[in-house]
Amino acid sequence: MAVPAVLAVGALATVMAQGVLAASFAVSGTHFQVSSGKLTSSGLSSYVHTDRDTDGRGHPVALLGIGKASLADICQSAQVETPVGTVVFKLTAGGRAGPVSADSLVIDGEDLVGDARFGTAQIGRDAASLDAVPGVHGPKGKFGLQAGDIAVAGVRSHAWSATGGNFRLKGLRVSVSLDGEKCF
Repeated sequence: MAVPAVLAVGALATVMAQGVLAASFAVSGTHFQVSSGKLTSSGLSSYVHTDRDTDGRGHPVALLGIGKASLADICQSAQVETPVGTVVFKLTAGGRAGPVSADSLVIDGEDLVGDARFGTAQIGRDAASLDAVPGVHGPKGKFGLQAGDIAVAGVRSHAWSATGGNFRLKGLRVSVSLDGEKCF
């Protein structure tokens, strides 16, 4: 019985690492900011979802599945309470170092702001039938949205989680600072 279980766990780990299956986890209870000068992708699937934190509280989000994503730059920041005070955790990449890319990027966001162009948009599609981003679909009978190629300039989002396969972060910089500035 142990061998099939080990094989099953290995298979699940492999498909999660390849970005075919999103990992599910309890969110921290701290949302964060994400920004980029420009985001382009080969597809978008979205539906309403609820993230749960470790205390079981629900956070309504738009689950945004983004196919092969390319970002001109990226900034992610979160304010975190520590024994020495509130710090800003900040991650930046891209810009002069080159674009940031990710496969099967999934963002659980409260909002997304920017100037967007969607190709072949389908708004109101049943969430269970979404197929623009492999593995990203919601419950049957629920509202969904999907689009072909997308481009969004001036991206700003407040999110609870982000997952993806094969992140490539050129010019990565991570900092933690008491007097740090958030992305926006």
